[in-house]
Amino acid sequence: MIEWWPAPAKINLFLHITGRRADGYHELQTAFQFLEHGDKLKFTITETPEIILQTQLTDVAADDNLIVRAAKLLQTTAKVTLGVAIQLYKKLPMGGGLGGGSSDAATTLVALNKLWQCDLTEDQLATLGLQLGADVPVFVRGHAAWAEGVGEIFTEIDPPEPWYLVIFPDCAVSTAEIFSATELTRDCEPITIAGFLAGEGSNICESVVKKLHPPVAQALTWLAQYAAIPRMTGTGSCVFARFNSADEAENVLQNVPEHWHAFTAKGCNESPLSLCAKDFDRSLNVTAN
Repeated sequence: MIEWWPAPAKINLFLHITGRRADGYHELQTAFQFLEHGDKLKFTITETPEIILQTQLTDVAADDNLIVRAAKLLQTTAKVTLGVAIQLYKKLPMGGGLGGGSSDAATTLVALNKLWQCDLTEDQLATLGLQLGADVPVFVRGHAAWAEGVGEIFTEIDPPEPWYLVIFPDCAVSTAEIFSATELTRDCEPITIAGFLAGEGSNICESVVKKLHPPVAQALTWLAQYAAIPRMTGTGSCVFARFNSADEAENVLQNVPEHWHAFTAKGCNESPLSLCAKDFDRSLNVTAN
């Protein structure tokens, strides 16, 4: 039986804003890919209905944590009488644009749907996830995706799966801060999936983030010495560059300045969470037989 469930990082391979709706939300185009790197969660089912989270995070109240909110939302929706104690092993930085909180919430929904035997479909889980955050559904669905709308309309894609070097330049960036910036470009010309796969697309938020958070600009400049197109993920602050092999990425990692946190990871179009859920189902079938 699975002990620890993965909550992988994501990166935005590009990010455009094509408009703004009357309700203030931005119309986006982006592409998500997962990394073989992330947080881990352990779930211990209890007979009493309490949701207990054990984590080293001290600056987020338990009831505000997306993990607890996800568990309670599923518990209420599926009318579950059981509870759970959840351990979080946190590796992804907060405010880094790697989707850590959204990924943790998605892993909670997917794992507890199985452990509590809720039997909700992927579509139902994704709908619940959208109540928690725009990025949660892509983690629930578990496949690299082209996203439009406010980030909730998905089309599966299969871009190349290179190795990445990711740098967290020791500053957290607020998505709300960037999306409310007056100088943010909000009228990008829409591109197509074919255009993106052929090399079109950039991160339209980069220029704003670099101005407001100089460490991001410094990290991008540093990475440009080693890679052709370093890029920021989401609204930052993490930046990344792609490499053809693990060795190439590791060689550059050795040169990253000590005051930045960095790691290497393989890009993957099928999420580690999706693979884990399939392993869980296979283990149940073996047991049943």
